[in-house]
Amino acid sequence: MISAYTGTQIRAAENRLIDASLDSGVGAVLMRRAAYGLANTVIRELRNRGQRPYGSSVTVLAGKGNNGGDGLFAAALLAGRGMRTTAVLTAGEAHEAALAAFRGAGGRAVTLTADNVPELAAAAAGADVVIDAVLGTGARGALRGPAAALAEQLLDRLRQPRRGLVVACDIPSGVDADSGEAHAPVLPADVTVTFGAAKTGLLADPGADFAGRVQLIPIGIEGTLPQADLRRLDPAELVRLLPHPARRSHKYSRGVLGVVAGSRRYPGAAVLACKGALASGVGMVRYLGPPDVADLVRQACPEVVCGTESAADTHVQAWLVGPGIDEGADEQLQRVREAAATGLPTVADAGALPALPRRLAPHLILTPHAGELAALLESYGDSRGRAGVEAATLAAARRGAGLTGATVLLKGATTLVAAPSGAVFSQAEATPWLATAGSGDVLAGVLGSLLAQLGGNDGMFSDHGIGPAERWAAIAAMAASVHGLAGRRASAGGPLTATDIAHAVPEVLRGP
Repeated sequence: MISAYTGTQIRAAENRLIDASLDSGVGAVLMRRAAYGLANTVIRELRNRGQRPYGSSVTVLAGKGNNGGDGLFAAALLAGRGMRTTAVLTAGEAHEAALAAFRGAGGRAVTLTADNVPELAAAAAGADVVIDAVLGTGARGALRGPAAALAEQLLDRLRQPRRGLVVACDIPSGVDADSGEAHAPVLPADVTVTFGAAKTGLLADPGADFAGRVQLIPIGIEGTLPQADLRRLDPAELVRLLPHPARRSHKYSRGVLGVVAGSRRYPGAAVLACKGALASGVGMVRYLGPPDVADLVRQACPEVVCGTESAADTHVQAWLVGPGIDEGADEQLQRVREAAATGLPTVADAGALPALPRRLAPHLILTPHAGELAALLESYGDSRGRAGVEAATLAAARRGAGLTGATVLLKGATTLVAAPSGAVFSQAEATPWLATAGSGDVLAGVLGSLLAQLGGNDGMFSDHGIGPAERWAAIAAMAASVHGLAGRRASAGGPLTATDIAHAVPEVLRGP
């Protein structure tokens, strides 16, 4: 499992290590380790691009703090490998020891001013490597003054098809390490080399938009870190957590999912939700809905047991409610109310929201996209709007969970799952091709299936360091991971349909 921490947590861990040591040079050692990892990553990335490091040009944009020091020490190491290095001192001053090491290795340092911005932007854009080491984890807000002007001009120049490698030192400048909020202008990195532990802001949008691939460099603080601020299930963890039938399993022991979905206006949502659930290993799916929608479900999924009875009279282990239910589907909305009243684990898509009570519970998982979450927050008096949600997805997801008492799965390029307890999972396996009609219905079906199979298995999650208050969020993160991986398999780099995603789910569950 990948654990991420706020910049505040990382700095506190570094300070604890320094304070506990009798060696006054521990801080310098941590910086040297970070610089060594940064320099080696630059060399490896150049080679992966088919470029020889020797003779290549590097421009490091160095701020005055420790982040700039990391970049300058790394550039000194690169100079020692025969690379042509230039440092742009964005604040007119720099980490003293790092700057001395850089100059001692033959590097050239230039102070940024308002007058030389165009010249230095052109030179940096022509370099083989640009290292962004202006602002670190302690910074808040945007680049300012000449540094902002330099970044803006570099952004224009780096949009060319053929450009150099952009490497962020610890975190892209302008991205908040604690929240993932991004303050323009921000240089998008091809790779972010982060130190000690992943930063929360790198695993939440919009910060993840600018991070590129994240490379973690251990520096020795790892044993002093507190509880993670955010976690991400990796493929190995996903495989260990996924349900597998035992030798004497039967369809009832493998979980029965009740589905209240679809309406005369949106009948396909019910079909896709059922397909997603069946593909994810649940023992049985019971569908409740209008007869004409039930006919479509039977034709597409003959395994589904269809009926028109009330949810209160239907025996299941979990519910999926809401996909494709519009405001006029009174009978379906009544079934949603009945399902919510059972107290069973429940996935609630946006169509179910009008029928749900104001205060919910962690075992009820809401699955909004940014617009739907904005509307939900508005109903509780939080008027940040869709733009506000998209600008601070982590804060919005946590706010939604806090206001409703439910677990909130916020769909997006990075899917965030927030528990009312404050625990958050982040998954980012999805391909952009997953942004297609019906994709969310399949995700809801996958999640409902996993709830029916795993909802009562507290012990398994505890064995993996996931507490009872977090397990619903963990199951939702698993569903997001399976859905994203299925999308990648189905897409193979091109367009796909929601049905394609459902067909690829069993391949993901079979493992590598």
